[in-house]
Amino acid sequence: MSNNEVDVYEQIFSVNKSDRNKLNGHKGKVLWLTGLSGSGKSTIANFLEQILHKKGIKTYILDGDNVRHNLCKDLDFSEAGRIENIRRVSEVAKLMVDAGIVVITAFISPFTNERQIARNNFQDDEFIEIYISTPIEIAEKRDKKGLYKRARCGELLNFTGIDSPYEVPVNAEYTIDTSNKSSQKLALELANNLKF
Repeated sequence: MSNNEVDVYEQIFSVNKSDRNKLNGHKGKVLWLTGLSGSGKSTIANFLEQILHKKGIKTYILDGDNVRHNLCKDLDFSEAGRIENIRRVSEVAKLMVDAGIVVITAFISPFTNERQIARNNFQDDEFIEIYISTPIEIAEKRDKKGLYKRARCGELLNFTGIDSPYEVPVNAEYTIDTSNKSSQKLALELANNLKF
C-alpha cells in the first residue's frame, strides 16, 4: 500500500443513495448491454433511453466508442486494455447509480470475469445484464465501419469474435436476438419488462 492510499479516507455525506432514489421517484440501476460488435447494443440503448426518458426516468448512456474518445483514450485493445476499460466504466456507472440514475451501458465486454467484477460493484437488484445474442454472421453483415473485414485480413488485431474470444453470458437477466425483430420493438419489450 502506498503512502497516498494510507492517507485516503471515505467521506460520508448526509444525502445518500436512498434519498436520491426517493427524489427521482425510481431506483438507480445499470442496464449492462453486452454482445459482439454490430450486434445492436448502441441502437437498442438509444431506443431504450428514449422510452425510459418519456416515462420520466433519469437515464444516461455509457457507450463503448464514446468512452474510448475521452475517459479511456489512453487504453489499447489488448486484453489488459479491455479489462481496464470495463473496470473504469463500471466505476463510473457505480457513481451514477449512487446518484439515482439508470445507466445504460453498451460495451462488447467480452470476458465473463470482468462482467462479474462489474456486477459485484452493485447491489443485487441494481445490475441487469442484457446479452445481445445476435449471431456473428448477422453482426458482420451490419459492419458499417469495416472492422470485421479488417480483422479477417489481419489489419485489426484482438478483435472480438475473430482473433479474440467472446465469452457468452450464462446468467444474463435478459437475452435479446436482433436478427428477427427490429431494435425499436426489442427496446420497447425490454422497457416494459424492467422494474424501477
